[in-house]
Amino acid sequence: MKTITFHYDFLSPFAYLAFEHLPQALAGLSVHVRYRPVLLGALLRAHGLLGPAEVAHKRDWTYRQVLWQGRMHDVPIDMPAQHPFNPLPYLRLALASADGADTNRYVTETIFRDIWRGGGDPSDPARVAALAARLPRVREPDGDAVKAQLRANTDAAVRAGIFGTPTMEVDGQHFWGLDSLPVLRAWLEGDPWFEQDAWKSAGNRPAWTPPGKSQ
Repeated sequence: MKTITFHYDFLSPFAYLAFEHLPQALAGLSVHVRYRPVLLGALLRAHGLLGPAEVAHKRDWTYRQVLWQGRMHDVPIDMPAQHPFNPLPYLRLALASADGADTNRYVTETIFRDIWRGGGDPSDPARVAALAARLPRVREPDGDAVKAQLRANTDAAVRAGIFGTPTMEVDGQHFWGLDSLPVLRAWLEGDPWFEQDAWKSAGNRPAWTPPGKSQ
């Protein structure tokens, strides 16, 4: 049985859609999934990237696209009243329910659905408090242990080269995004295409350097 580490941030609508679609995408395969919260903003900064919501026209398209993707995958989704929002309270709340780096599917699902269904405001402290009352807790969400765990998860993801969420990690390979789920399944099924140079050496080529800039 292979183990998949599902790196996620509740801020990401694509992480929500991938989380909901994952059981269907992997149906019939013998796998174990670990759900690992990370701070998406820190991943983006580490790699010098902007999030889709930080680019005005891309933001509009992204929101329309995720609603369409939800329709295509039969996953209920409503845009929250505010987006982007600060995901830290939710990430810490999730980790407070566990004594390690990963959260279970029930807790992860409960928080994702609270944010991405119904169109509520995830920045409302009362909403976070109500959600906290529904979840098990073994650590304090604002305690040093939880904060340190989230930093450790995120730092490890950066070191591994993870640049966004969702990222599914298995066999040392990273599969990024909702649209990579079919690729992930093909990998798990042992598709021989992955043994070809097309996959192995895809990135082994020089990148173009604009005139006047040094490499």
